Amino acid sequence: MVSRKNPLRRVHLAAASAAAVVLVLTGCIPGPTPGPSPSASGGKYPWHTGIVATTFWVGEIFDPNAADGSQVYSTYDSDWEGSYGGCDGVMAPDCQTEARTAANGFKPTAMTPKENPFYLDLPYDDVNDAKAFAERASVIPWAGDTGFAGQEKSRTFSYMKNRWVKVKMGDSVCYGQIEDAGPGQYHDKAYVFGSDDARPVNKNFNSAGMDVSPAMNGCLGFSELDGESDKVDWQFVDFADVPDGPWKDLVTTSGVRL
Repeated sequence: MVSRKNPLRRVHLAAASAAAVVLVLTGCIPGPTPGPSPSASGGKYPWHTGIVATTFWVGEIFDPNAADGSQVYSTYDSDWEGSYGGCDGVMAPDCQTEARTAANGFKPTAMTPKENPFYLDLPYDDVNDAKAFAERASVIPWAGDTGFAGQEKSRTFSYMKNRWVKVKMGDSVCYGQIEDAGPGQYHDKAYVFGSDDARPVNKNFNSAGMDVSPAMNGCLGFSELDGESDKVDWQFVDFADVPDGPWKDLVTTSGVRL
C-alpha cells in the first residue's frame, strides 16, 4: 500500500522540487497510457505462485496515529482519494470495505469511481524509494520499451503505475492495474521481477506479497473481506493481452501526482 505502509510518501515532495512549477500548472504529470509493451520474452512474464494477498482500499485508514497509515493518498498520487472519486467502500463512520459482486461489475455500492476499481500494489516503489528509483531502469523488464525509455531520471514518471497484472485464485482469473506500492517492502526486485520460486521479503501480514482492491477481492472470490489468508498466483501482462471484462470498464491513465 504504500500500503501497510510507506513513510516515503510524505518526504518525496522535496525530491520532486524540480518539477514543482509543472505540477502547479498542470496538477499532475501524465504517465504512460496503458498499451502494448513488447518485451524480450515476447510479452510473457514469469508467474508468481502461492502468494498471500491482503485487501486495501482507497480511503482506508489503517492506523490514524501513523504518518503512513492512510490510503487517502498513495505513493503515486498525493490525493488518491480525490482522484478516485471518494471512499472505495462505505462510510461507517470512516471508510470501510464491503462485499463486491458481479451484479454491478464489482464496483462500490455507495459511489461512482473515476478510476479503475480493479487496482493492486506490489512491493516496488519506483518513484519514492531511493534504491528502487536508482535501479529501476535496469531491473524493470519494460523500462526500455517505447513510452518508458529515457525516463529513468524523472521523479514525476513511474514505470509501475497503471501497469497491468493478471491474478488467479482457483478457477477465478481477474486483471488489475498497479496504483500503489507495498505491502511492507518497497524495493523487493528479486520477488517482483524474479522467477516463480522467488518469495516476498516482507514477513508482516502473513508474509503478504500483494494487496488487492475490494473489486479484485470479490472478483477472485477471497474468503475474507479484509484478511491475510488468501493466496493467489500472478504475473505482469501487456495491455494487448488483457481480455475484456469489468476491469476494462474504466482504465486508469493518470500519471504521478505529487
